[in-house]
Amino acid sequence: MEDSKLLKEIAPQFAFEGEPETCVPFGSGHINDTYRVACRTDEGEKYYVLQRMNHSVFQNPEALMENISSVTAWLQREIIANGGDEKREALTLVPTKEGNPFYVDQEGEYWRVFLLIENASCYDTVEKAEDFYQSAVAFGRFQRMLADYPAATLHEIIPNFHNTVDRLRRFEAALDADPCGRAADVEKEVQFVLERRELAHYLCDRQADGRLPLRVTHNDTKLNNVMIDDETGKAICVVDLDTVMPGLSANDFGDSIRFGANTAAEDERDLSLVSCSMELYEQYVKGYIEGCADALTPEELDALPMGALLMTYECGMRFLTDYLEGDHYFKIHREGHNLDRARSQFALLADMEKKLPQMREIVEKYRG
Repeated sequence: MEDSKLLKEIAPQFAFEGEPETCVPFGSGHINDTYRVACRTDEGEKYYVLQRMNHSVFQNPEALMENISSVTAWLQREIIANGGDEKREALTLVPTKEGNPFYVDQEGEYWRVFLLIENASCYDTVEKAEDFYQSAVAFGRFQRMLADYPAATLHEIIPNFHNTVDRLRRFEAALDADPCGRAADVEKEVQFVLERRELAHYLCDRQADGRLPLRVTHNDTKLNNVMIDDETGKAICVVDLDTVMPGLSANDFGDSIRFGANTAAEDERDLSLVSCSMELYEQYVKGYIEGCADALTPEELDALPMGALLMTYECGMRFLTDYLEGDHYFKIHREGHNLDRARSQFALLADMEKKLPQMREIVEKYRG
């Protein structure tokens, strides 16, 4: 949609402070269409983030926005109670002029607005260990502030998202069907997955028997979903709450390690470059436990290292499943791209398995 049309048709639906004057593309996200809106007020310009939600990815935007509305309101109450700045330390959802959390246009597109957190940045890759540590503090703090939130009341935006047992079932179904005739060429990778069937049950079984409590989880705990203050270098706010839903703390922790502590790219072909950096792992453990304070149970702390293994196993399995099915889910940029991704994840998992005793020792060091 043209920027001028956004200003004339979409922006006027929302309760901005001041009059919208400009609307320009903003950020580097790949799912939603994002724009920065500048409004003129008596105190100067005020900025907002306007987003068109991807209805094909998030097929129940009403439920998604209900999650975001309730979680951000809870976070802001917690921040105010602790003497913080709720407009800077949590997302602020700007309602429509009718008081709704989103607007649906004539084409059925869903729109929402957040207050822009200024003088802060997100980083796509881990360039400094300090930034990774800061992201851990932020996600740990996110977990602590939501520790008493009734997680079961949230909508499950993506059903069975981190149900690794179900992911294994889907993998085996794709293997049996072999619609593209690719299974014979990936026997080594298939065996890697099947030899670890018991691993798939580790977190699911502990949740089922009550040893791991249901939590409010972010489910996309990458560095680029944390705002870091430009002046102080401190993490201030967790953003991108589209996949907030009930889950396990070990999954959020594990996905951060899988992505951020990997010494190579997610699709690295030279597997000799792939490993789990114990320096970055320790920085994250330190920050996460510090941010969580006493919010996690002893069983949850015990599960953190296995969360890293589980998320890496699950992600590699998903890449291999997509390869077997014809690359219809993950975008690919070359022939065999999903297979390269799967092999890289499996190499990372193999390295983590060797380092698991050290990973557990590091958690013990910081748990107090």
